[in-house]
Amino acid sequence: MRGVLEIPENLLPLQAALAQGLERVQARFDGHLESDLPPVARLCRHVERYRGKMLRPSLTLLCGLAASTRAADFDAAFTENQISVAAVCEMVHMATLVHDDVLDEADTRRSGQTVNRLHGNETAVMLGDMLIASAFRLCATIDAPTALAVGRASVELCEGELLQLHHRDSWSIDEPTYFEIINRKTAALIAVACELGAIHAGASRPLAASLAAFGRHLGVAFQIQDDLLDLFGERSMLGKPVHKDLEKGKPTLPVIHHLAAASAHDRSRMLDLLDHAAIEMTHDLAHRIAVALESTGSIEHARSTAKAMVSRAIVELAGIPESPARSLLQVMADAVVSRVR
Repeated sequence: MRGVLEIPENLLPLQAALAQGLERVQARFDGHLESDLPPVARLCRHVERYRGKMLRPSLTLLCGLAASTRAADFDAAFTENQISVAAVCEMVHMATLVHDDVLDEADTRRSGQTVNRLHGNETAVMLGDMLIASAFRLCATIDAPTALAVGRASVELCEGELLQLHHRDSWSIDEPTYFEIINRKTAALIAVACELGAIHAGASRPLAASLAAFGRHLGVAFQIQDDLLDLFGERSMLGKPVHKDLEKGKPTLPVIHHLAAASAHDRSRMLDLLDHAAIEMTHDLAHRIAVALESTGSIEHARSTAKAMVSRAIVELAGIPESPARSLLQVMADAVVSRVR
């Protein structure tokens, strides 16, 4: 996660190699998202503004290096297939961001205007579709198993989003349903990014499965932290509006826990606050919701759950030989729950 990590000095050479690998990923991405039509080409270039932490490509490259027998050889660290897989995963992710902005009626992302704000929902939907199509066109240059794996993860992602839409404004959902949603909508793509990075480094099936599980647990933790940042983060740091989950009636872990743990009176009061949040979110309303969540330990519950998922992710690295790549994966995992953007 570039710009977010504090890298130990002994890992700086690997960080430099990773940065060079990510430049190759960006070039591969840009080369497969292009058009000879000037208006379409301008939209494709606008997608560059959505580029952020590059979590999924970073995990693809690092998992591949960690699983490789040449884990210490940074000069020949990343294969062409790994670069392509990393670009594919980022394209699918970018498509979800473009589509999410339509669903959330968002005006800003990465501190800039969204495609839907600038050009309308129809254009944004089609651009998201173009990103998905470009991802699978690039997949076709790798091999069929890779395309099948990315397709499986993309279907899971869509299922998770549809399940979340089904439960919009349904404040009675339980934690298992919430975890089903985020396992699919967020963790599935991160898991396949890790798995395919390892596979294209020649990893054994059990090793690739362990790295997929690492990504799955990390993805769950990442989404919980995202949900916490939507509640308590700073817009200036995040580069996008906050409190969107409450405004759009999306139940997240702190709210689900509070509604299950609160007394009948406090639960009724929170439901009233949530109804008001859907109409207009104010600073006072956000403060009252935060105080209520604190009263039942719901914020700490979400934070401790995210930390537990990171711990489960790190356990999956135990079977991998020690190397700078494995160490950096652990640093990245720890950063997921400490990040503020």
